[in-house]
Amino acid sequence: MNLASMLKHRAAEGRPVRVGLIGAGKFGSMFLSQVRTTVGLHLMAVADLSAERARKAMTNTGWDVEAVAAASFADALAKGGTHLTEDSEALIKADGLDVVIDATGNPGAGIRHALLAAKNGRHMVMVNVEADVLAGAYLAEEFRKAGLVYTLAYGDQPALVCEMVDWAETCGFRVVAAGKGTKYMPSYHQSTPETVWTHFGITPEQAALGGMNPQMFNSFIDGTKSSIEMAAISNATGLLAPKDGLLFPPAGAHDLSRVLRPVADGGVLERKGMVEVVTSVERDGRQVVNDLRWGVYVVFEAADTDVRGDYARRCFREYNITVDPSGRYAALYRTVHLIGLELGVSVANAALRGEATGAPSAFRSDVVAVAKKALKPGEMLDGEGGYTVWGRVMRAEDSLAIGALPIGLAHKVALKRPVAPGGVVRWEDVEIADSEAVRMRRAMEHEAAARRIAAE
Repeated sequence: MNLASMLKHRAAEGRPVRVGLIGAGKFGSMFLSQVRTTVGLHLMAVADLSAERARKAMTNTGWDVEAVAAASFADALAKGGTHLTEDSEALIKADGLDVVIDATGNPGAGIRHALLAAKNGRHMVMVNVEADVLAGAYLAEEFRKAGLVYTLAYGDQPALVCEMVDWAETCGFRVVAAGKGTKYMPSYHQSTPETVWTHFGITPEQAALGGMNPQMFNSFIDGTKSSIEMAAISNATGLLAPKDGLLFPPAGAHDLSRVLRPVADGGVLERKGMVEVVTSVERDGRQVVNDLRWGVYVVFEAADTDVRGDYARRCFREYNITVDPSGRYAALYRTVHLIGLELGVSVANAALRGEATGAPSAFRSDVVAVAKKALKPGEMLDGEGGYTVWGRVMRAEDSLAIGALPIGLAHKVALKRPVAPGGVVRWEDVEIADSEAVRMRRAMEHEAAARRIAAE
């Protein structure tokens, strides 16, 4: 709890943590609004496909761009300014940079940027959770071997959940479930960019005025983003994904410990130690009371489940912890997350403590492409949040066993075989070109399979 003082110390010494941001969209803009006022952080460069968009993002978040604009990376380093560029590779290679943030949302770009960062001695904050789920275990190992930090982004829900899991285990509790809230109904899996705004209660015109991307927002509705985020948490913490995909049970904050316990104890979980997402809508359409749509949670129990755990369970009640009717399972939750406004915590942890705010330690969970409709040979998949497929979380061993195509590679690839509605798209069903992302993913799959064989 001394990151702020450590940053101030670095500032006083004249050596702030120097940061490069790639991607000036919504998440990047939220970081821009806060890094400007964080003592000890120096935004040395911003890279975006459009330098003008980066300039506008800085202006919109309170920067006097003309006052801070630097003509080059060297100029930014020398004078404490910020260089705007469209060359992300040059940003990563710039002398003096400490931390790279990838906020692009493009899995292939995220993988490329991470590999470059590891090669050039930069810590990496991977906002791009799509890239993390596609090949994060491989990337994290590359950074570990280089003596660098690869980390999920604090403020985004996966890193916040990782923190809660770490808290529970550090306190000697056993984690029963952890995850987040969202708005979900079973029919949402067929949602498309054309229908998405009805689920948000706004018109397409209102969305356009707000600069809202329908495909990106549809990934939040159709279940893909929830699956990606739960897979990231699973790969970082060791918690398991549900065998048949997320259940999305309705549950308010007051009801977490009752709903998210094993079936044998009256809950919905197949076992203890799971990731799961709760919905803010009952199956009949009613709003869940005290919903957790924007929040995160952890359900835990005393590690001693026999009479020796009675003391801890008594303390749960004495200190008004939310518990299930038996008093055995307890919940801690946070009702909101501030996304990019909190990202500086990851940057500071990486640079000052050499620690990640959540990072994959193994390939445990995957997110696979599932057909939203009957798909025909020759049809082009359009990826996360699109018209053709949605992403369902699956345990890695099951994904590997059937040769499932990861959702992160299901974009601009043509089908060569039909896939029925609700069917999992497989590698063998598509024509997919060679790429760095494909190679890294295949390498991760190969390593995971080899470890599994060695363990048997």
